Amino acid sequence: MRLSQQELESYLWGAATILRGLVDAGDYKQYIFPLLFFKRLSDVWDEEYAVAYDYSGDDAYAREMANERFTIPDGAHWNEVRETPREVGRAIQTAMRSIEAANPDRLDGVFGDAPWTNKERLPDATLKNLLEHFASQPLSLANVPEDELGNGYEFLIKKFADDSGHTAQEFYTNRTVVHLMVQLLAPRPGESIYDPTCGTGGMLISALDEVKRGGGEYRTLRLYGQERNHMTAAIARMNLVLHGVEDFAIARGDTLANPAFTEQDQLRTFDVVLANPPYSIKQWNREAWQSDPWGRNFLGTPPQGRADYAFFQHILKSMNPQTGRCAILFPHGVLFRKEEAEMRQKLVEADLVECVLGLGPNLFYNSPMEACVVVCRSQKPPERQGKVLFIDAVNEVARERSMSTLRPENQQKIEAAYAAFADDPEFATAATRAAVAAQDYSLSIPLYVKRVQATGQDGDERSLPELWAAWEQEGLVFWQEMDELILMLDGLQ
Repeated sequence: MRLSQQELESYLWGAATILRGLVDAGDYKQYIFPLLFFKRLSDVWDEEYAVAYDYSGDDAYAREMANERFTIPDGAHWNEVRETPREVGRAIQTAMRSIEAANPDRLDGVFGDAPWTNKERLPDATLKNLLEHFASQPLSLANVPEDELGNGYEFLIKKFADDSGHTAQEFYTNRTVVHLMVQLLAPRPGESIYDPTCGTGGMLISALDEVKRGGGEYRTLRLYGQERNHMTAAIARMNLVLHGVEDFAIARGDTLANPAFTEQDQLRTFDVVLANPPYSIKQWNREAWQSDPWGRNFLGTPPQGRADYAFFQHILKSMNPQTGRCAILFPHGVLFRKEEAEMRQKLVEADLVECVLGLGPNLFYNSPMEACVVVCRSQKPPERQGKVLFIDAVNEVARERSMSTLRPENQQKIEAAYAAFADDPEFATAATRAAVAAQDYSLSIPLYVKRVQATGQDGDERSLPELWAAWEQEGLVFWQEMDELILMLDGLQ
């Protein structure tokens, strides 16, 4: 019997509740996702074996057919592990390593490195409860199609992010913002799509879904990502497999220090790049960047305390020279901070920036700061060349509990302004490069999108220069406070 989406989500979250009191909420993912993936692989293997056996009546032939998608070695099937009477953690770990070794091209390291044999954290009884819980529902393709299991997987990612505190921003990016970014770039069948800080792969999946919605042949997409955190990279790979993606590569490692996708001594380039880089990281190799072997310092060397423009330049260098376009989710500071002014000037003069979209607060996970999306294009259409579109969509957000979201009507208004690429009073301005130069190449949106009138807290109307001065001062205080907070957190680590 096919599971409904609600039944699937309840079943998946039920596994996490078994770990309560034994494992920190932030660590649920390193146990639940690998077990879910292990169960799915085994059930799909059984399903394909049964079809082949019904057709041929030949056990050897049926095994060969079942192993075409993924090989499950003898002794490594879910049912065999489930029957293990003791040392359950070791049995799980051995089976997962066997499957990885049997499928080196697609599954190497995919199960992560959870401490399955730590009996103080996970005694045999708990692991048996987990196995029995997962065994209660078949996860075959007939019972849970790829799209539905993928949605259930995304549900778990969101739930784990809700419970994982300060790590959530790395683990989960606001899906409504991602959807908007993907729509602005309009990926097409056959294109390559890349996320240099891919987390759990949500942006890549969103691009895939966008092509599906348009009726395009999504199986021709090539998806690439790199993620520094080993477990998160493994989750991304599982995510893509569970969504039915076959042509993908998720690399582990530091994108700035060791970019994984290169060819002929150059960075590999892609048609579409989507990213939500980590905010203003301080621990990166600035000295090496000054003589970057990949030529990613073409705008300059960012300050040690803020690597934002290092990621920015990596992304720009990763765009296909003809078809490349990117959408990057940043905090607003990248638009106007003085220490990056020279790089910003070169960026504008190179005519790479197509659109600067200002969004409201609380769109970053567990952070009240306002977000912006910067859209760049290697080759702008002739009518857009020498111009930058500024969109002030700060009010186009809907508050839901502790987070803001973009409703469909908000997204549609933004998309319409982007498509029009024209002045729209109090909402959008298509500024010439000369106009940006006149503002010392600042990309701060209030400089270009004028609001007719605004009222101060005391009820008196203030002039635009007064509002700008107040806003700039508030921003300065905010960034100083953020720097102090980051320094404090660095000291605690």
